[in-house]
Amino acid sequence: MGRLQLIVEYDGTDFVGWQRQLNGRSVQEDVEKALTTLLGTRIQVEAAGRTDAGVHAQGQVVAFDDPRGLPLTAYTRGLNSLLPRDVAVVDALEAPADFDPRRWAQGKRYRYRISNRRRRSPLRRRTHWELFAPLDLAAMQAAALPLLGRHDFSAFRAADCQARSPVRLLREVQIVRGEEAELVLDFEGTAFLKYMVRNLVGSLVEVGRGRRPVRWIAETLASKDRTLSGPTAPPQGLTLLSVRYEGRPAGGGAKGSGALAPV
Repeated sequence: MGRLQLIVEYDGTDFVGWQRQLNGRSVQEDVEKALTTLLGTRIQVEAAGRTDAGVHAQGQVVAFDDPRGLPLTAYTRGLNSLLPRDVAVVDALEAPADFDPRRWAQGKRYRYRISNRRRRSPLRRRTHWELFAPLDLAAMQAAALPLLGRHDFSAFRAADCQARSPVRLLREVQIVRGEEAELVLDFEGTAFLKYMVRNLVGSLVEVGRGRRPVRWIAETLASKDRTLSGPTAPPQGLTLLSVRYEGRPAGGGAKGSGALAPV
């Protein structure tokens, strides 16, 4: 029995999130059903992290024990034929026997997309937060600078967040204007609190719309008070881009592609 790792992409619009739940369809359930059909035995998978309802993934990392030793193409071709159209395996890799996609992760990268056209876009409604009022890009970029580094992000966590510590290291915040009135916000850090990225985006938009001064983000961060920060941005604009695995245990490592996950 070998340990395998799958890189999974999905459109989260019609899911209750990654994790299996009783109140609706989950990505985990669809992946496990397809694997069980392919392998002829019940399969349970582990993921690098949970994504919430409506949130997408381009590089979710999933691991499981393969009881049959099928070739990797069985998972990039055969498994995809069993998955619904809004979920796909984009890569399959051999992994160390003790590989844990969540505990081994050294960082994650998220992207949030805002459509800032003056009119609504049918093609962006599932993948962007549509905002029609102008946004001040320079003000948002300046406001984001104090977020870099290791901080207590209590002001930007969900009220029901169960993380033991609110301290996180944010390595990068990049806000750029894309094509056709699109704003792209990238966040890269060691780990993220529940709703942290969406709360950061919601607060930065308050600055971009001129409702708050640039210094407000730093002041809110220092306050550690969630009631002082901005609204939670809607889920459809958020995508888990990739999970970073660096400095993995000596002797471990994936075969074939030479990497544990996309960077």
